[in-house]
Amino acid sequence: MTAPTAGAMHVMAGVMLDAQGRVLLAQRPPGKHLAGLWEFPGGKLEAGEAPADGLVRELQEELGIDAAIGEPLIRVPWRYGERSLLLDARVVRSWRGQPASLDGQALRWCAPAAVDLNLLAPADRHILRALQLPARYAITADVPVEETGEWSRRIRGAIAAGERMILLRFPQWPVAQVRALAAELLPEARDRGTHLLLSGDVDGALALGEGVGVQLKAAQLATFHARPLPLTQWVGASCHRDDELEQAQEVADFATLSPVAATATHPGVTPMGWAAFEARVSGSALPVYALGGMSLALLDTARAAGGQGVAGIRGFW
Repeated sequence: MTAPTAGAMHVMAGVMLDAQGRVLLAQRPPGKHLAGLWEFPGGKLEAGEAPADGLVRELQEELGIDAAIGEPLIRVPWRYGERSLLLDARVVRSWRGQPASLDGQALRWCAPAAVDLNLLAPADRHILRALQLPARYAITADVPVEETGEWSRRIRGAIAAGERMILLRFPQWPVAQVRALAAELLPEARDRGTHLLLSGDVDGALALGEGVGVQLKAAQLATFHARPLPLTQWVGASCHRDDELEQAQEVADFATLSPVAATATHPGVTPMGWAAFEARVSGSALPVYALGGMSLALLDTARAAGGQGVAGIRGFW
């Protein structure tokens, strides 16, 4: 379990992005906990210190810069053995001065998509995933197999328009038909940097390779105790409860949490509302998308509640 205890150490992390979209990473020096692993620069808050002020101070002390702190990215509750912390990541796009190593740590500017998660400190891996993931997650509609051609055109159009993550969820279709569509779309998706995900089909994602991930169904979560795909293939988890979110942390890169609002897809289910969504997200280390009754107009609401963004069908096509 990664959730911290009450009174966890509050640690700030600066996700510094330069004009080329590269992010700055710092290597933990010899003699420190997790020595040799890479992390986002920052450090723990002092008593009574506001989070943004603490991050400004830490970046001054560590890198010699005067940073303008931007929007929150993700808050990661974590535990290293008996040590409990809350890692609070904020985006930093503007600063005065040139970042320099004042604590003897190695520094490296990296394209986020090219960073090897295995080289990062465990808690920082979730920050990188939040940086890599888009704010919107488009899910295909439940349509008959006769509409394959129509949906092939619609998904191609979404890829061309810049949609970065699409779940191919076609419950009425044979599994082989969904895999064939994914294979057909994959060259364009890879070229545009779009990730395609299959609904529950781990074997299909493994067969198709890089650029194709899987969205695990809630009922599948208990059957996995480690991520089912390589790190280059994204794994999502469909969650409705706290215990599912906790299990998802062991096997997935992100989660969807539903239903947040009333939805025509599940008319008899009582939605959790934004307050419950925020409370559940605050206990999870994963980036979490709000699902159920979502539209792109609710993106800012989801972000304000601590979510990665919104996921949905209607209004996303």
